[in-house]
Amino acid sequence: MSYTALYRKFRPDTFADVKGQDHIVTTLKNQLKANRIGHAYLFTGTRGTGKTTVAKIFARMVNCEEPTEDGPCGQCRSCRAIAAGASMNVIEIDAASNNGVDNIREIVEEVSYSPAEGKYKVYIIDEVHMLSIGAFNALLKTLEEPPSYVIFILATTEVHKLPVTILSRCQRYDFKRISIDTIVGRMQELIDTEKVQVEEKALRYIAKTADGSMRDALSLLDQCIAFHLGRELTYDKVLEVLGAVDTEVFSRLLRNVLERDALGCIQLLEEIVMQGRELTQFVTDFAWYLRNLMLVQASDDLEDVIDMSTDNLKRLKEEAQLADMDQIVRYIRIFSELSGQIRYASQKRILVEIALIKLCRPEMETDQEAVLDRLRQVEDKVENGVVVTAAPGAAQQPGMGPEAAKKKPELAKAVPEEVRQVVAKWQAIVGSADNPMRVYLRSAKLSLGNDNKLIVALEDGVASDYFAQHQENREQLETLLADFTGRQIEVAFQPIKGQQDFEENYVDLTKVVQMEIEEEE
Repeated sequence: MSYTALYRKFRPDTFADVKGQDHIVTTLKNQLKANRIGHAYLFTGTRGTGKTTVAKIFARMVNCEEPTEDGPCGQCRSCRAIAAGASMNVIEIDAASNNGVDNIREIVEEVSYSPAEGKYKVYIIDEVHMLSIGAFNALLKTLEEPPSYVIFILATTEVHKLPVTILSRCQRYDFKRISIDTIVGRMQELIDTEKVQVEEKALRYIAKTADGSMRDALSLLDQCIAFHLGRELTYDKVLEVLGAVDTEVFSRLLRNVLERDALGCIQLLEEIVMQGRELTQFVTDFAWYLRNLMLVQASDDLEDVIDMSTDNLKRLKEEAQLADMDQIVRYIRIFSELSGQIRYASQKRILVEIALIKLCRPEMETDQEAVLDRLRQVEDKVENGVVVTAAPGAAQQPGMGPEAAKKKPELAKAVPEEVRQVVAKWQAIVGSADNPMRVYLRSAKLSLGNDNKLIVALEDGVASDYFAQHQENREQLETLLADFTGRQIEVAFQPIKGQQDFEENYVDLTKVVQMEIEEEE
């Protein structure tokens, strides 16, 4: 006999087996008991929370000949037919592949025929948000006033995509994410039945990774058991199968970041990669670890929210004292942004390395959190007796130090005529250049060296490299200038780091020439 996956083998057959959705189960049981059965239901919630399972149990209950309080009897003719998939009274439709108008019109036509046996015809439409607008319109009238023997159960993970006209015709039930404790309890029942040995710590990690989905948790458990078949499933083995990283590694990584040890962070990432860990999972788990640090700092009574053992919680509280709240918030922001980028990236490792260097080098960012981090870094150095000097290129006030502030080079008294022509015609020169030169020249700044040589200042990086590393590009620009001025002009290319760097070290030639032109007029 072929193997059946755990989530299929142990799919609940009665309301008593449904875990984590007591508010919905109780309501449906009360409706059945009082015979107040609605004609249209909408089950919404994240994947794997029991929407389709509850819909099938409800469909069996309304047709069961001897229903119990907890669910269908499972023995009558109707229950056996539905369980075998041979009943004409329960029709399951996948709206993802049957989303056209014609598919819905077939349902509307079938609705007019009463069931040959049993009380109700139940239509379960899964992923109903995938229906087209025309299909929704075809369903509207029947959904509002179906025959007394018809029940519609619509299931979706994206309720916001449903038209309001559909929502207003259904009783809506929101399926919640299932708690970690509930998932662990259910998995413990299953492994006892399957006679498999699994550490509780391993179960808790699987439950946390499932993110509130019972089906995902059972699929992950199935995968881990299969990989280590016949042996006890430990926490370390689960980490190995899922490509995850132990929290001890996160602790080491945090300490490297706080010590501004970028090399240590990159070396630790190298270890993680060589162990075959999944980087997407690593980013998600480290962001979760930082979230726990933030919550520990926010309050002392968050054991239930953080959900970890007493020993791990104690260690987490110690580590939370190493960083300030705004530091942790900045780290979470960077890794949250990374989490959205890395999922479909082809160079995941490079993105993670950039993020780690950002954590260690707050000067790479200019937002408030990064500035506070840089100030804290300076304060730490002062407290430890390290002499803090001004950054290179920083402006100095008179009398603040033994060395005078760096003077801005003065412009030559007379600007050569050919250079003046270049400045006056610069926009036309740029416009006549081919791409990508035209793109780089648009942001270029013009100045004049002491040797009366024209200086073209370009943003340090791709733009400056385009000319610095390629002789033919420099020659092409000089030829272009000669065409516009009629003279051969020698050009010096200088890299700059933004507008401030240019203003501190060069005179903007365009402003000077423009001023002289205005005076002549």
